Amino acid sequence: LPGAQKRLRLSLRFLADIGIIGLPNTGKSTLISRLTDVRSKIDKYPFTTLNPNLGVIRYEDGTSLTMADIPGLIEGASAGRGLGHRFLKHVERTKLLLHLLDATYEPQEDMLDDFSVVRKELETYNPLLGEKEQMVLINKIDIHGENHRDLNKLIGRLREIGLEAYPISALTGEGLEDLKAMLKAHFSAAEGEREWAHGKRF
Repeated sequence: LPGAQKRLRLSLRFLADIGIIGLPNTGKSTLISRLTDVRSKIDKYPFTTLNPNLGVIRYEDGTSLTMADIPGLIEGASAGRGLGHRFLKHVERTKLLLHLLDATYEPQEDMLDDFSVVRKELETYNPLLGEKEQMVLINKIDIHGENHRDLNKLIGRLREIGLEAYPISALTGEGLEDLKAMLKAHFSAAEGEREWAHGKRF
């Protein structure tokens, strides 16, 4: 109709190169704070992060990668529990997922309980999310003890389903330089280096 106004709703194709996922309190906010220039709110209660925090990993050669600390996921998120779809829609907008596990987590039944909860919610929301490229990080190794699950067995179980896992401590920084190098190598191999309008990046 003449004079009628249209309202368009736009959705970002990509939010970030890398999305950090995992159950609440696995250390996602600490990790992005250590790897990038963002300073996230960090606390011990669930859902400290209510919206994605975006940060940039910068390398000495001038390249960079964008990273999103995506809010924590709980069982039933695909049906709207917790942050529900607010969480899951952001996962779709990343290229690589860093699945963060807590080394001190105490499984109720299976060693991969925490991993399986998040994986199931991704696939229930969108089966294609289960096929997205993913790395697994086992965080909080600085406070891992004999009463916690065996890390070697955990790494072995993940390897059985085709995923390599890397122990880190976001708090102390252990393993983070190697992680940054792995991420750089991953994106270099996948896309090659390109020149963008705002500087060189992957």
